[in-house]
Amino acid sequence: QVQLVESGGGLVQAGESLRLSCAVSGSNFRLIQFNARGWYRQAPGKQRELVATIASDGVTNYADSVKGRFTFTRDNAKNTMYLQMDNLKPEDTAVYSCNADLVYTQYDRTQALNAWGQGTLVTVSS
Repeated sequence: QVQLVESGGGLVQAGESLRLSCAVSGSNFRLIQFNARGWYRQAPGKQRELVATIASDGVTNYADSVKGRFTFTRDNAKNTMYLQMDNLKPEDTAVYSCNADLVYTQYDRTQALNAWGQGTLVTVSS
């Protein structure tokens, strides 16, 4: 099964930084197109919220709560997207998930998928 896999989460103290990565994973497939869409997070007991998005032209938008601290980038050559998180705060504690549109061939079939990662936990202590 073709899917997105996040990495880079962990436990840090307030003011520190983390860099999340999101890459395509699977077997017996050939990726044709990777279009990064966004990063989301879900804190305990809360609904999932949008953290950042990126348009096809590379223009990024951020939630007000992370603006100036988080940076969303992508490496199209590596089919990977990143979320650099600086000056982390306890309220940033959440499970972070990535979202991207994929086009790939697998077992002689071409498929399009709006893919989500399983999430990576970021915990910020005060």
